[in-house]
Amino acid sequence: FSVIAVDGGFPPRTGTIEISIIILDVNDNAPIFTQERYIGKVLENMPEGSVVLTVLATDQDAGVNGDISYQLSQAVGQSNSAFVIDPITGEIKLTKPLDFEAAETHELSVRARDGGGLSAICKVLVEVVDVNDNAPELLVSSFSSPLPENTVPGTVVALFTVRDRDSGANGKISCALEDQLFFSLRPAYKNYYELVTVSALDREETAQYILTVTAADAGSPPLTTTQTFTVDISDVNDNAPVFNQTSYTMYVRENNVPTVFVGAVSAADADVGLNAKVTYSLAPVQAAERPPCSCISVNSENGHVFVLRPLDYEQLRQSEVTVSASDAGSPPLRANVTLRLVVVDENDNAPVVLYPAQDSSPASSELVPVSAEAGYLISKVVAVDADSGQNSWLSYHLLRASEPGLFTVGVQSGEVRLRRPVTERDSVKQKLVVLVRDNGKPPLSATAALSALLLKDFSDVRLPHSSPATEDEGDSLTTYLIISLVCVSVLFLISTALFVARKVCRRKELKAGHVLYGADNLQSGLADAAAAGTLPRAYCYEISLTTGSGNSEFRFLKPILPSLPPQHCAVGQGPDEEQDFPCVPVSTEDMAPENPGTLSAGQFN
Repeated sequence: FSVIAVDGGFPPRTGTIEISIIILDVNDNAPIFTQERYIGKVLENMPEGSVVLTVLATDQDAGVNGDISYQLSQAVGQSNSAFVIDPITGEIKLTKPLDFEAAETHELSVRARDGGGLSAICKVLVEVVDVNDNAPELLVSSFSSPLPENTVPGTVVALFTVRDRDSGANGKISCALEDQLFFSLRPAYKNYYELVTVSALDREETAQYILTVTAADAGSPPLTTTQTFTVDISDVNDNAPVFNQTSYTMYVRENNVPTVFVGAVSAADADVGLNAKVTYSLAPVQAAERPPCSCISVNSENGHVFVLRPLDYEQLRQSEVTVSASDAGSPPLRANVTLRLVVVDENDNAPVVLYPAQDSSPASSELVPVSAEAGYLISKVVAVDADSGQNSWLSYHLLRASEPGLFTVGVQSGEVRLRRPVTERDSVKQKLVVLVRDNGKPPLSATAALSALLLKDFSDVRLPHSSPATEDEGDSLTTYLIISLVCVSVLFLISTALFVARKVCRRKELKAGHVLYGADNLQSGLADAAAAGTLPRAYCYEISLTTGSGNSEFRFLKPILPSLPPQHCAVGQGPDEEQDFPCVPVSTEDMAPENPGTLSAGQFN
């Protein structure tokens, strides 16, 4: 309920508050049975586990206080071992078969107790009923299953007969079918019955029918027998494939890799087997329609959609095709659906500066009076981006400037303005580079170069206006001259170093020309000559080259002699220790030229 407070002012003002009172439950109600006395009848041949009856008690309390459990109480002088009660549902079941001749009735006490401890008791009286001993018998003569779903009504499904070994009323049998919507029983001859169809069948609605036929006699109480017929329905191709969506929209980013997977279409067929096998294809285009993009392909088995080649958002933004799904039935049935492929833009286009023009020709300079105040509009950079969305959002930033503190650039507008007034220390010519950047990931950018002339009077604009091109040409020429001079200097230094190194190496070779040939080369030959008696044994000769001679002037030539058996001489050894050497005839006159210590090549030969 609501409480309203009203003050005494004029006009009166009020305040309202809502009050909710929740009543909590206490266990103040005991369980109450729906009947004070329950009476049940049970056949004496009922099997173990049969439900005799069900007791029910209610409790008005809530929660745990309202949860009821049941239990049996033994009556005086009787045993309840033949019964058991379900503590939750209250069902009383048999634990063993009853015998009418032993006891006609059984009296039980059932206690119902709630979660709070309160309880109630009721009486249960179970009467045992005598029955006949023979149940009817049902014998099946023929049975047809499965049935095609296009079976006409009146088709015989099964033929069976019934009989009962009892006599009189206990031997009279009646048959009944529980479900008579699609099937019915029809008497054929004496105790024969036919199970026939009465309406059209649909496998997609019901693929299998479980029919229960009950045969009962007229005994007191009657005995019954049930027979179950399981009728399977075979499929007929009467259902076309159905897509799980009325239309499909798939997305692919531009500049995609070839044969990229973008999605899948799916169709289901209510039939089974080959009638339910679905294959996918692109439906042919009518002659009057616009041909679709040839870049889309559909997998015939699973419906996966692929884009066969890279796409460009700036050339193709979306394309529509018709996908067809057909089954493998005879004849095949098919269904169509529209597939729309949307190309998503990528940041693959850098901004393009429209103004100022960034061609090779020198750009015109913006004229700025030196008397301009802060915020003076100098120029405006205009750029466009071929992309869309946030990829085409452009921002402008001052990248470089002759006087960075003199200019400012509008981030969104691209307007170049003065940040502060012009002073005498600022040069007449100012150069600026504005960076134009888009909002893509990663961002792409372009630069725009501007120049501004700070003039006192616009009448002298010709002189500074023509200077930028001349200065640029002078700067380029100076750069080329410096590069050429450096290259020539480096080549000269390298050549000089190589020349000096070669001279030093030749001088070292000439100094190393005085070699004493003692024990290795020459002395072995001279020793042979001394052994022959032409030279004294004690002589040792030193061979040196003159200063101006080269290596080619001193050669050891092989003698041109006929092949003769070698002569042997003994050098430096006794008669018992002779070593064999080929004898070389050398005269002392040839070995002693006019310049002692110098031996020419011809004299040595």
